[in-house]
Amino acid sequence: MVVGPRPPGVDAPVVGVLALQGDFAAHTRMLRALGAAPREVRVPADLDGLHGLVLPGGESTTMTLGIEREQLAEPLREFAADGTPLFGTCAGLIMLDRDHLGLIDVRTERNAFGRQVRSFEADLEIAGIEGGSVRAVFIRAPWVAEHGEGVEVLAEIDGHPVAVREGNRLAISFHPELSGETRLHARFLELVCARGGPPPPVTGMAGPA
Repeated sequence: MVVGPRPPGVDAPVVGVLALQGDFAAHTRMLRALGAAPREVRVPADLDGLHGLVLPGGESTTMTLGIEREQLAEPLREFAADGTPLFGTCAGLIMLDRDHLGLIDVRTERNAFGRQVRSFEADLEIAGIEGGSVRAVFIRAPWVAEHGEGVEVLAEIDGHPVAVREGNRLAISFHPELSGETRLHARFLELVCARGGPPPPVTGMAGPA
């Protein structure tokens, strides 16, 4: 997808970023740089009018408590029920799984690669992402332990899925926002625009910063 900063007066897809905890600010900056209009989501009313939603990395237990505190679980499920695109990264993948919001047919294993000291980077070939390998930053990362037949595995490490897609729902184990890797967010915006959100302006190639 070819995108860029949004000129004044040009409509853009309004994309929410769950902002209860975690690295939501980095996602907000990246979405804005790609021409979207990001909005931080903390309460159910913040979901109104969104064309898509990012669930960022962070600490899944803290996120779960925040969702319970703000009574966001059912509004999030209702928001996603008509196929509105979702993008989960690291803890966001966990929040989307069967045991949490139940919005992607996967079961995840938390801290699957080890604790903080076992954090690492890897170059991944990801199905549907052009332009060569993606530099992936894994921090206390999960992997997909089980998945349903409708889930497409986009990338693996040592046989463990770390990027999956189910319909308009994209989820990964790593942090592209920390490496300056824009192509996964751009791919998510393609899903948003295909679903009916206004397209970002076409100005230049999206790729690693």
